[in-house]
Amino acid sequence: MFLKTLVVGSISTNCYLVGCPETHEGAVIDPGAEEERILAAVRAAGLTIRFIINTHGHIDHIGANGAVKDATGAAILIHKDDAACLAEPERNLSTLMGARVSSPAADRLLQEGDTISIGRTINLKVIHTPGHTPGGICLKGEDLVFTGDTLFAGSIGRTDFPGGSFSQLINAVKEKLFTLDDGLKIYPGHGPASTIGAERAGNPFFD
Repeated sequence: MFLKTLVVGSISTNCYLVGCPETHEGAVIDPGAEEERILAAVRAAGLTIRFIINTHGHIDHIGANGAVKDATGAAILIHKDDAACLAEPERNLSTLMGARVSSPAADRLLQEGDTISIGRTINLKVIHTPGHTPGGICLKGEDLVFTGDTLFAGSIGRTDFPGGSFSQLINAVKEKLFTLDDGLKIYPGHGPASTIGAERAGNPFFD
């Protein structure tokens, strides 16, 4: 799998480019801002972007959806419980940042257990992990998991925004992520990468 991390926007969101090495088809995960940098990276990698995947509906993860979609024709994918965030600045929190930003509507609504196939070699399984937002998701590949704002290296996502739930997030991580193999690498929405094993053993939010 081709994988590139771009740190974008004012609060340093991790935007990921993934691509199939055989077909050069790809996806952009969480294009939160700086669309020109994202698109330049796409061109440099020689990828044809098929999907824009949002791990949840907050502005720092969806802010460049429209520009990337306009440039690539890619389909926007988001969990059904966060779909309304795309069009509503109050729900996507852009109003809290002094702007009113919206995204084009979703082309595909995701739910627990769905698989997103990219080219011939990449299959990302959707794991619904509510808590940071009602429709927060993680994306499990063969040897990695994109965890959005659910699980960070040494921390977890905030749960004090509208629709957040501390108990839901903790339960989702324990029941759906910490049951995965220790060696799986996690790529979060902010901050450095880690592994499932390291977080299970050392994340201070868990016993």
